[in-house]
Amino acid sequence: MDAIALLELCNYQIVFPQAQTCCGQPPYNSGEASPAKDVAWHTIQVFSDKKLPVIVPSASCAAMIKHHYPTLFDTGSTEHKQAIELSSRTYELIEFLEPILPYNKQSDSSHTHISLHRSCSALREMEVAEPWLSILRKLDGVEVSLPTLEQECCGFGGTFAIKSPEISAAMTADKCEHLLSPNPQSILSGDCGCLLNISGHIKHSGDKRPCTHIARFIAQRFGIQHD
Repeated sequence: MDAIALLELCNYQIVFPQAQTCCGQPPYNSGEASPAKDVAWHTIQVFSDKKLPVIVPSASCAAMIKHHYPTLFDTGSTEHKQAIELSSRTYELIEFLEPILPYNKQSDSSHTHISLHRSCSALREMEVAEPWLSILRKLDGVEVSLPTLEQECCGFGGTFAIKSPEISAAMTADKCEHLLSPNPQSILSGDCGCLLNISGHIKHSGDKRPCTHIARFIAQRFGIQHD
C-alpha cells in the first residue's frame, strides 16, 4: 500500500491485476525450471498490457522478472519474445521513484538516523543500490549510515536460509552487527526477504528497533497512505 501511495503522489494511476502470483523465484532458485517456467508464463500473460510499466517493490523479484524470465524460454520463441518485452518495462520501485518523487512535499523533516541494507539483488542484479541511497539522502532530516562489509549477503538467499540454516544464521548475525554498529534508530531495505531475515534476528536478540521497507519509511516522511 505504501508503494501505491507513493506512485499516486507522483501522479500515477495504479492498475493492480488480481491474477498475479509469486514471481517464481523459489522454484527457480531450487533448480526447478519447469514450475518456474509455468509461473513466469502466467506472469507474462497477466502483465501483457504493453503500454504500462511494471513496478516491483522488491529488488529480488524485479530481478527475477527482468533478468531471469528470458532465460527460461527458447531463444526466438513467442514466449521468449514476450519475456524480453516484459523485461524492458519492469522496474524496481525505488529506482522508479527516485528521479520523480516530489521532494518539496515532504511533511516530516525531523532528524532521524537510519542504517541502510542494500541487498545482493540491489547491488549486483538490478544495480539499484545508488538510487536507494540517493532517494534517502534527498529527504530532509534523514541521516544515512551504510554498514561495513556491505557487499556481503545477509544470509537469507531465499531457500539458502532453509537448506543451510547454521551458515545462514551466522551470516545474519554478522550483517545485523554491522547494521546496528552506527547505532541507528531503524534499519531500512528495499528487499522484503532480507527485511524478514534481518528483523527476525534483531527481534530474537531483544532489540526493538524497527526494520522497515524504504517505501514505508518514505511514505511516513510524506505523511501519506493509500485509501
